Amino acid sequence: QSSVLGTGSSILSALQDLSLALWPCRSKMEKQLQAMSVLQWIISFLVMGITCTVLLIYTFCTDCWLIAAIYIAWLILDWNTPKQGGRRSSWVRNWTVWTYYRDYFPIRLIKTHNLLPNRNYIFGYHPHGIFCFGAFCNFGTEATGFSKKFPGIRPSLATLAGNFRLPVLRDYLMSGGICPVNRNSIDYLLSCNGTGNAVVIVVGGAAESLHCAPGINAVTLKNRKGFVKLALQRGSDLVPVYSFGENDAYRQVIFEEGTWWRAMQKRLQKILGFAPCLFHGCGLFFGNSWGILPFCNPITTIVGEPITVPKIEEPTREMVDLYHAMYIKSLQSLFDKYKTRFGLNESDILYIQ
Repeated sequence: QSSVLGTGSSILSALQDLSLALWPCRSKMEKQLQAMSVLQWIISFLVMGITCTVLLIYTFCTDCWLIAAIYIAWLILDWNTPKQGGRRSSWVRNWTVWTYYRDYFPIRLIKTHNLLPNRNYIFGYHPHGIFCFGAFCNFGTEATGFSKKFPGIRPSLATLAGNFRLPVLRDYLMSGGICPVNRNSIDYLLSCNGTGNAVVIVVGGAAESLHCAPGINAVTLKNRKGFVKLALQRGSDLVPVYSFGENDAYRQVIFEEGTWWRAMQKRLQKILGFAPCLFHGCGLFFGNSWGILPFCNPITTIVGEPITVPKIEEPTREMVDLYHAMYIKSLQSLFDKYKTRFGLNESDILYIQ
């Protein structure tokens, strides 16, 4: 009997040793899965639309031209869907790949106040960063548990309208509840889609991405008042949102104002709708090499206190300025309250550009 017990103990000990030996391999594999999940999103966002457009054109020149023709016909019929609430998919928003995406950085979502399902909201997201990693993870997926933290609220992250003119990419974005950042689509969500809608607008846009770099706490907001006017016209409450660590994802070469490179960036921004930034992250297999993967720095998104906004169909400039000033004050208070908890000093301030 003692020999049997001894054998059992030896087997148990051997299994424990084996699991400990395999743990580094499992941890490394998880890290690779996390990196691949982030990489697939970056590549999808950058090249999926263009690649699918080229493939669609090529298919017209083959024996499968009928498939391309049917898709084009459906695309024409479905053209206005992104501007009419889109076609979100709970299944896509809950993909396991987004949990790996979340854990790569990692990304966290912090709720400070309750949001009422019988109201509509406009979230102002700051800062833009390079790829808005925090905005997509928190509001384009359920990886950080938005629906559990804010029951009855449907988030719709607004992005470049041009993305919704590209085949396949448009459907991929809509499945996450992402919508075009234009008047028609936002108007529809806030006035024709019931209540409990939260449109997330990255207020600084492409212009802000040109200034993002580690250690820089600046937002482009001083002259951005369109979202405030829209909130007043629709009676939608304003909610400031700040992501600590968003600017730490990449290292960017920031060209000085007045230089030829800066002028070229601004010109391309007006033509393309986004800013061509010169940046780098880390490599896929070697963390100390340069690549397109972001650095593994934590991103913590704080959803602030809603500002109650009355419905005024024709707000005066003074009224817009008043609520714009209230929004800026609320955003600065949010930043000051949480900055020391997420790696900043008490002396750090938020610059409003």
